[in-house]
Amino acid sequence: MLVKDVMTKKVVTVTPETRIEEIVRLFLKHHISGVPVVDEAGAVAGLVSEGDLMRRVADADAPRRSWWLELFAGDGTSAADYVKAHGRQARDVMTREMITLPEDTPVGRAAAVLEKHRIKRIPVLRDGKLVGIVSRSNLLQGLSVASVIPEPSADERVIRARILEALADVPGIQVSLVNVVVNDGVASIYGMVENDFEANTIRLAAEEAVGEGKVDIQLGRLPAWGYGYGI
Repeated sequence: MLVKDVMTKKVVTVTPETRIEEIVRLFLKHHISGVPVVDEAGAVAGLVSEGDLMRRVADADAPRRSWWLELFAGDGTSAADYVKAHGRQARDVMTREMITLPEDTPVGRAAAVLEKHRIKRIPVLRDGKLVGIVSRSNLLQGLSVASVIPEPSADERVIRARILEALADVPGIQVSLVNVVVNDGVASIYGMVENDFEANTIRLAAEEAVGEGKVDIQLGRLPAWGYGYGI
């Protein structure tokens, strides 16, 4: 099984000029904790994570706590106050020296890279351009079915693409929080949704896209202030 079989294809990205305040909004809206920074040529210039933003607002000697708490603290030293006062851009905080992987990397190799470098996510490239992002959760999803069939067939890859396209057309669904792994004729749908209604909507869309194939729903529910899933 390869990275392209488990990666998240619908990736939230920013440009080097995107203001930190907008990145904060994207993190909250999409329940994520990191975004790739893509330049005008489509190349990945860097990555902005929650940790990058925390380093901009927290005293190095102070107790570490989630920057989301700082954001809503309202005490004059929150992340919101900081970004309004300084107006920094993604280029000012992003991690420039980062690891990327080609889409045909085996998932076992990707898992080893994540573990070795103690990182949560890796941008995935095709011909130097961003085509997805693979996270620890993506790899766990893929490895959970890898023991059945090591690598999906060409037809199963087509089915996966068809399901992802169908989910992208479902109103109100955050596709960046949903992943699909197809193996042995079974389409496993992983990720996080707000409620049972969204889960059922995803199931119906996937079943319609698969046709005669089997759909296995493995969707969790987002907590009230959940974040960090996916990328």
